[in-house]
Amino acid sequence: MEIPHDELIYDAEGYIQIYKSGRVERFIGIDFVSPSTDPNTGVSSKDTTIVPGVSARLYIPKIESDKKLPILIHFHGGAFCLGSAFELPSHNYMISLVARSNVVAVSVHYRLAPEHPIPVAHKDSYAALDWVLSQGNNGPDSWLVKHGDFTRLYVSGESAGGNIAHHVAMYGGAKIRGAVLIHPYFLSSKEVESEKTDPVTTKKLTSLWKIVCPSTTGSDDPWINPLAENAPSLSGLGCERVLVLVGGTDTLRDRGRDYYEKLKVCGWKGEVKLWEAIGEGHCFHLRKPESDHAGAQDEVICKFLTKL
Repeated sequence: MEIPHDELIYDAEGYIQIYKSGRVERFIGIDFVSPSTDPNTGVSSKDTTIVPGVSARLYIPKIESDKKLPILIHFHGGAFCLGSAFELPSHNYMISLVARSNVVAVSVHYRLAPEHPIPVAHKDSYAALDWVLSQGNNGPDSWLVKHGDFTRLYVSGESAGGNIAHHVAMYGGAKIRGAVLIHPYFLSSKEVESEKTDPVTTKKLTSLWKIVCPSTTGSDDPWINPLAENAPSLSGLGCERVLVLVGGTDTLRDRGRDYYEKLKVCGWKGEVKLWEAIGEGHCFHLRKPESDHAGAQDEVICKFLTKL
C-alpha cells in the first residue's frame, strides 16, 4: 500500500525503488517460472524447501549412467535485493550450465534485503550448504543421494551471489572442493581504475550497500570487502580451488582482480585462476546468453567444475 509523503531513498530506474518507510517496489525478478524438464537438453528441475523462508531449485542433467556427478550450489545475483532462483534468466542459465557441465545443481532462493538485511542472505546460504551436506547421510532428496558426489562439492554465484559464494567457502571448511566467483560484488574505500568507467553505477552500488546492510561500517565492512584489514584472512578459505571471472568493462572488474591477487599471496594453499571477458559488462552472460563470450565463460566454468 502506498504511503503518503513516503520518501524515496533509492531509485534504480526499471529495477527497484526503496522507500524510507521500508516499502520496496521491484520491477524485475518477480515473474517466476515453474520447474520442468527442458526438451532441448533433458535437464530436469524441481523445487524444495531448505528451511522456513529459504528454498531452492534443484537441477539434474539427463542421466545416462550410474556415475556420481559433482554437486554445484549456486547463488543468484541482484545486489542482495533483487533476483531469484526461480526467475527465467537464472533458470535458463542453470539449465545451460548443468547440461554443459554434467553436474547436479542446487540454485538457492535466499531472502532479500532490505526486508531481510545483510547478513540474512549469507546465513540463508550457510543453511543451504548445511542442507546439501546433510543429504550425504542418506538424506531424503533422491537426486542428491543417488547422483551426487559429495566429495566434489562446489559453490558459485554471480555479483552478490559471488560475494555469498566467498563467504560460504569461508564458512564451509574443507568440505568444499572449489568456488566460482562470477563478477563478484565487492567494495572497498580504496579507489580502483575500473570504477572510473562508470562513476554513477559505482556511487549507486556504494549507497545501496548501506541500505541493504544498515548496520554496516561502510565499504570496508568484511561482508562487502573480504580484503579489509578486519576481515577474516583469506588463508582460511575452506576450499581447494577458486575461479574468479570478471567483465572487462565492469565497474567491479578490479575488485575481482584484487581478490585474485590477494588470494595468491595470502598463505592460502589452494589454486586460483582468473578469467576476463574482454569488452563485456557486469553479468553480461544473463543478458546475452547466446554470445560468444558467454559461451567461452561457461566453458571455463565447466572445465573448472569437471576437473578431477
